[in-house]
Amino acid sequence: MRLAGPLRIVVLVLSVGLTWILVSILFGRPGSGFPRIQQLFASPENSVTAEPRARKYKCGLPQPCPEEHLAFRMVSGAANVIGPKICLEDKMLMSSVKDNVGRGLNVALVNGVSGELIEARAFDMWAGDVNDLLKFIRPLHEGTLVFVASYDDPATKMNEETRKLFSDLGSKNVKDLAFRDSWVFVGAKGVQNKSPFEQVWAGPGPGQRARPSRLHPLRPPSVHATAFPECCPAPCPLGGPGPSPSVQGGP
Repeated sequence: MRLAGPLRIVVLVLSVGLTWILVSILFGRPGSGFPRIQQLFASPENSVTAEPRARKYKCGLPQPCPEEHLAFRMVSGAANVIGPKICLEDKMLMSSVKDNVGRGLNVALVNGVSGELIEARAFDMWAGDVNDLLKFIRPLHEGTLVFVASYDDPATKMNEETRKLFSDLGSKNVKDLAFRDSWVFVGAKGVQNKSPFEQVWAGPGPGQRARPSRLHPLRPPSVHATAFPECCPAPCPLGGPGPSPSVQGGP
């Protein structure tokens, strides 16, 4: 019976303490009570959220293209390990996942007005027949866009006619393209000037170490691959009649 008094006091103190905690959680100011418990009762609007991730736009570009522009991103293959990618208007035209890329030159033909894919093929420039590539690009209609991404070796089977055809499509670097260079290029049939959409990383020749780029890349490429995220006005003139398109998009 002597313990009844102290027990009542303990129960009273505990009741007051629990009541104070609940009041602090439900009605208290920020920082009062127990922060971890408050977070359980906090509404989603009042909870602290992490910084939002940077938004990505079509084809993973860091900023959107202007209206009436075609968004594209191209990445050459990395040595003979990682395949190339060609993305246009958030549609993957060629990639290892689509199982339509191969060693050599990966070429996608696109309607320069609508941006629709016409045909995509890979051409082996090490052990294949270069005539297959010539038959593919000789009969192009004016205004057809030509997207090219290399994989492993783009140049061993190239002859003078092949280099001239790509030069006529707007390439300024194809004349110097060599064994295991990494090359991405967008050209068009009927262009009047050289295309601004081209990058090359000069790879090692037979028995050579990697050498610095000798082919005027627009941005510093990685050692094994070149990447090109850009916007092009639609229809994409690539240096044809009218003002030349400006280069936009992030590295």
